[in-house]
Amino acid sequence: MYEIGAPVLFALFLWWASTGAVLFLVSLRPTTFRWSMVAATAIAGVCCVGIVLVEDIRTPWAAYVGFACGLGLWAWHEMSFLFGFVTGPRHEPASLQATGWRRFRHALQTLLYHELAILVTALVLIWVLADALNQTALWAFVLLWIMRLSAKLNIFLGVPNMNEEFLPRHLAFLRSYFTKRAMNVLFPLSVTLGTVTLFWLLKRGLAVDASAFEAASCLMLATMLALAVLEHWFLVLPVPDAVLWRWAMAGGDRAPAPPAQSSGIGGPPLPSPNKVSSAVSARSNAAASLPRAVSSLPSATRILGTSWR
Repeated sequence: MYEIGAPVLFALFLWWASTGAVLFLVSLRPTTFRWSMVAATAIAGVCCVGIVLVEDIRTPWAAYVGFACGLGLWAWHEMSFLFGFVTGPRHEPASLQATGWRRFRHALQTLLYHELAILVTALVLIWVLADALNQTALWAFVLLWIMRLSAKLNIFLGVPNMNEEFLPRHLAFLRSYFTKRAMNVLFPLSVTLGTVTLFWLLKRGLAVDASAFEAASCLMLATMLALAVLEHWFLVLPVPDAVLWRWAMAGGDRAPAPPAQSSGIGGPPLPSPNKVSSAVSARSNAAASLPRAVSSLPSATRILGTSWR
């Protein structure tokens, strides 16, 4: 039982603690971001050393080290993006006229450098661990990347729940690229492929002939993948999963405005209810002032007539 419970609990705790730590640091004042990034870079350096040290060791503790180091590298990329250091060339809301592929291209430009940095990291890990006996760090990083890409695409195409409260104020413009819909065509494929891969990892980890290393590695990866699939379901189910992170975001510098809604896949965002009510109020005020403006026309005419004389 220990061989099964320990990897699962370790992955659960590491996922919860690391996510909460990142959200907490992002919720602090922007003046702290530079120092947090320096610390994260130092931790990422330690993770790189750890990956190299255990690459040819196939013991349970080596699997734990590889898994933790893979998550450490991923946390660095998440922090660099949420802090605003590595994002993309576009830092403005979605254009109301942009639809379809043009809108997708604009959305990609908001995080292009971030995704390229992750790609470079994945390629380096593949190069370093291609012939290694312990590839836990590589697969942890790659699975996180794939599932995060899937979540981003689903949010762009349209889901009911987008957890936009996680975005800091300086990234609030990203909300204009979110689409609110009941479902999109990618979501069933995402959860199906994730679930199939999850069961394959469980089968490998729980096999009778699996070594202690294989069991620990596969069960940690399976737990992380199960959490990623569950997060996908949270995008469409009325479940307030953000409650898990309230402790990390208390008093944070979050953008208060709700996201722009869209009428369809990649369609232009609809105005928010606040903007609509403001526009209606402005029109009502203008209509109310119209009689006063008309009544003042004779006085204005006399003034103009005097000046012409």
